Amino acid sequence: MRDITYPPIIMSAYGFFRAFNIRFTLTGGDNVPLQGGAVLASNHVSYFDFIFCGYACRPSKRLVRFMAKKSTFDHPVSGPLMRSMHHIPVDRAAGAASLDHAVDWLRRGEVVGVFPEATISQSFEVKDFKTGAVRMAAEAGVPVVPMITFGGQRLWTKGRKREMTRGTLVALTVGEPITVTPDDDPVEATDHLRTVMQGLYDQTIEEYEPKPEPDAWWWPSRFGGGAPTLDAMREQEARDRAARETGD
Repeated sequence: MRDITYPPIIMSAYGFFRAFNIRFTLTGGDNVPLQGGAVLASNHVSYFDFIFCGYACRPSKRLVRFMAKKSTFDHPVSGPLMRSMHHIPVDRAAGAASLDHAVDWLRRGEVVGVFPEATISQSFEVKDFKTGAVRMAAEAGVPVVPMITFGGQRLWTKGRKREMTRGTLVALTVGEPITVTPDDDPVEATDHLRTVMQGLYDQTIEEYEPKPEPDAWWWPSRFGGGAPTLDAMREQEARDRAARETGD
């Protein structure tokens, strides 16, 4: 597959982060397969997570085809760029077609990036997962590579203005590939994936330095930070869904 725009876009993004002295730590980058299809499953805490997941694949020199909202592809500016990088549009009204598209890329030997939480976690903890990642992997006969990204929320996340604070640390942790087969129950396989990613998340938090001041808004509540708890976030998301459904 020819990638004319993808490499220069990546280099431009990395140059942007270098200009702001954004620091990266990458643990387990060699867990991304050097060849063949794979589903890269990541948590989601910032609008830059697509770029950070791509950064985690640098040691393997792989380009990731991300699944993203169809509206991103409909935009006059981002749409042509997304299509040129061979990302995958997700239309909620035709979800099966999006999964089929992703499975096709996987069978061709591509790495497909997925955020199983579907939306940004405003608790900055690992949310509940949808089953799409493991179902795609099972159908295509490829592994799921779990990873965690943390720190990007300090730069730009849901509900907050973009703040390119110099010296911000973005920590990336990639786990060992997980095998999923068509015989596996997708719910159980998804629960296993989430358990593995929760362990990677806790490891990432433990190793993140320097630790912030108490009650820092971007640090998880479970570790003494000021972010909402998972339960509080779930309650707020439920209220938001209800408001959208009623038109309030």
